[in-house]
Amino acid sequence: MDDPRFAELDAFMASVREQPGSLISVLHKAQQLFGFLPEEVESRIAHTMSIPLTDVYGVVTFYNLFNTKPVGKYSISVCMGTACYVRGAGRILDRFADELGVQSGQVTDDRLFSLEVCRCVGACSLAPVVVVDGEVRQLKESDVPTVVAELRQRAEYEALSQPVPARS
Repeated sequence: MDDPRFAELDAFMASVREQPGSLISVLHKAQQLFGFLPEEVESRIAHTMSIPLTDVYGVVTFYNLFNTKPVGKYSISVCMGTACYVRGAGRILDRFADELGVQSGQVTDDRLFSLEVCRCVGACSLAPVVVVDGEVRQLKESDVPTVVAELRQRAEYEALSQPVPARS
């Protein structure tokens, strides 16, 4: 049985196929559905949109917003720009790695967290900063366990808030 996400992606591609420049919106939709863009998804897009796979891959790898590897539900990106680095970002990164059990560029086994490093986010006066799930935060090394605990608690709350499917 085919993954139902492919049916939704196929329907979306059919609705935008004739629009010039629709590849970016198709890639966004695919990443929204799958969480990242594995080769199987890129191949499906290339075939359905009649675009060479190399062109699809070129767009995916050109733009930083597309992911070719699984990502966690919550992204943690430690700024390693000069101001952040000299003010202890390396120690903060190490503490996140210890707390999460992963290194930069990896995803936790439960796919709850992605740990990354980034270059300057433009908040040098707040250094060191970490972008936590899209929010720039000024953190100290001692804040790391609290941040991780808050995100774990949020994930548990969201899981408990999901409606229970009705039995047939």
